[in-house]
Amino acid sequence: MAAREYLQVRVAEVVQETGDACSLVLDAGFDYRPGQFVTVRIPSERCGSVARCYSLCSSPLAGERPAITVKRTSGGYASNWILDHVVAGTVLDVLPPAGTFCPDSLSGDFLLFAAGSGITPVMSILKSALAGGRGRVVLVYANRDEGSVIFGPLLRRLALDSDGRLVVVHWLDSLLGVPSVTALTALARPYSSFDAFICGPDPYLAAVREALGLLGVPGTRVHVERFVSLAENPFEDAPVFGGTAATLSVTLDGVVTSLPWPAGTRMLDVLIDAGLAAPYSCRQGICGACACQLTGGEVEMAHNEVLEQADLTDGYILACQAVSLTPVVRITY
Repeated sequence: MAAREYLQVRVAEVVQETGDACSLVLDAGFDYRPGQFVTVRIPSERCGSVARCYSLCSSPLAGERPAITVKRTSGGYASNWILDHVVAGTVLDVLPPAGTFCPDSLSGDFLLFAAGSGITPVMSILKSALAGGRGRVVLVYANRDEGSVIFGPLLRRLALDSDGRLVVVHWLDSLLGVPSVTALTALARPYSSFDAFICGPDPYLAAVREALGLLGVPGTRVHVERFVSLAENPFEDAPVFGGTAATLSVTLDGVVTSLPWPAGTRMLDVLIDAGLAAPYSCRQGICGACACQLTGGEVEMAHNEVLEQADLTDGYILACQAVSLTPVVRITY
């Protein structure tokens, strides 16, 4: 897979949010949806560059410039480089916004769960729902202690200005311990009819999902964004990943198309090169936008951070990560 085209974006302002987190306000005019992320190239003396995904904390509906928030992590090369080196005027290489952690509509009610820097995409959804919708928004926000709360003053101001539409519940581990399933169930119970969006570390995601499951919230109304690392650098040419030459039969919008599939080429690249309007977003195996169902043959995926075992059992694959293992492969969207 060839390196992707990227944007060169100037940092207009660096806003210190907490002692270990800052927001980069970007002088950019790209379109994006609430909850999406951008991928940033970070220079490295060892390997030329590394790539990291950072969620947009801004809202495309609130009249503000795009912004991402970065929290310093112990041993985190990229986050430390950004916090130590990026200033107003720095030019960053950035891929266009991607990701599917986005509401289909802003007209409903939202139950938002965030932990730590997981507040970043949740903040974009929250601000967009207040600006573009009329429903209620409830945020349950977990942090280590009061000094770790990103966007604390802004959340207070938004709640005060919302005419009661926004409720913010802070959970501090230093006072209450780690959020338990029992406690999260109690917090979510009054809002179990809302659409839920969750972002944070895996243990927090698991606890919130279990709580919502106990309340009978359908899986179709639970949306999750995980912290993941990219398996490949999309700013560099990816190595060829095995596979065998095949014929690819694609059912898309009710139309069946047969395509030659060269060995080692990712399925999505075959579809795009053929001019088919196959859905995709991140092209890194972390968003699920390109998922399709395998109905014949076998493939291997280079990377998968979004499909769960139940999805794999049902035959779902990621087109952006799949190479052929059999002479004939059939998929449907």
